[in-house]
Amino acid sequence: MDISQFIAKRIAFNKNKSFSKVIIRIAMWATAISVAVMILATGFVNGFQQVIKEKVFSFWGHIHINQYQPNAGPLTQEKPFTADTALMKHIQHLPEVKTISTYATKSAIIKSDKEIAGVMFKGVDKGYDWPSIKEYLVEGTIPTFNDTAYAQGILISAALAKELQLHLHDKVILYFIQGGGQSPRARRLTISGIYKTSIEEYDKTYIIGDINLVRRLNDWLSNEIGGYEISLKDYHQMDAVASNIDHNLLPDELFTRTIKEIYPNIFDWLQLQGQNEVIIIAIMTIVAIINMITAILILILERTNMVGTLKALGMRNWSIQKIFVFQAAYIVLLGVIIGNILGLGLAFIQVQTGVLRLPEDSYYMSTAAISLRWHEIVLINVGTFVVCTAVLLLPSLIIRRITPIKAIQFK
Repeated sequence: MDISQFIAKRIAFNKNKSFSKVIIRIAMWATAISVAVMILATGFVNGFQQVIKEKVFSFWGHIHINQYQPNAGPLTQEKPFTADTALMKHIQHLPEVKTISTYATKSAIIKSDKEIAGVMFKGVDKGYDWPSIKEYLVEGTIPTFNDTAYAQGILISAALAKELQLHLHDKVILYFIQGGGQSPRARRLTISGIYKTSIEEYDKTYIIGDINLVRRLNDWLSNEIGGYEISLKDYHQMDAVASNIDHNLLPDELFTRTIKEIYPNIFDWLQLQGQNEVIIIAIMTIVAIINMITAILILILERTNMVGTLKALGMRNWSIQKIFVFQAAYIVLLGVIIGNILGLGLAFIQVQTGVLRLPEDSYYMSTAAISLRWHEIVLINVGTFVVCTAVLLLPSLIIRRITPIKAIQFK
């Protein structure tokens, strides 16, 4: 064993009481708390982003294909075009694509016995990606579709049902807005299911029903649609797949839009959470470094006599520096291990119990979600150990300024 490492171990695991022991414990626990906070911050941010993205993607998919409309927003009604079965099959066979379905939207006013509200009716068919929607159903079932007429059932959100004092199986009247100065067209429909995403942009805006109703109201042909909705197996491929479809598969009159382009405010907000994660990790790393620098300076000061003696016996400066760097590395390593136990333990408790609650109106979820990615945890551990140990080389340079005679006389 290297002599520097041997001496460092003897000092680090010395059971004699001393002031430096207290400092070592403080530095170790400061490192542990910093690592635990970094793990939890990463887990909470990842979990928050994952839950929100899953809700957004489940409701609207990843990519939309529509006719081009300048300055089209999320509530803009689509221009109709003829559904192309061959195109849909071609897109469905792309390895990145999970599902592709048709849809169309139409502005409406929903009326109950006591209240009214403006909504957007999203018409889909029985081939829609219903498993993704079912995850957010709190009551009832999806509408029953048939081939001869439009489905009478609709899905509304729990927020809208509460606002309008509606319940499952209630009858409601929807007044669909017609263009060109025409009077609204009324339809009596039945609430077959109630969903809840907790995302206000969706819950207070969208009602889901049959696309055939939109066709009848707009006097479209039976094969006309407002657009295609594509869900992917991996949302990270969204931009690449959209570009591929746009440039290689679509006719000139159609174009793709990713959900990030349709709802940029939500994704900008999620990106801001990622920046907060970086700030927290940076602060915790600085705290760990400052504590370790303080600890090693106190260790050097307490062991000045030993440094002088070792120099007098002919030990080189670098070998003496390594003693304190090794000692600090033991402290950091122990702090990292304890930090992992704390961080992962608290994360496990949150996953199992959901003890940490959130205001749903502000965070779009009632329980703080946590998602741990092991490569990020490994990076936090290795990064903390390497950075703290490397930085400790600087204060250890003070050893070079210690002379044997003064050090041996030092009390």
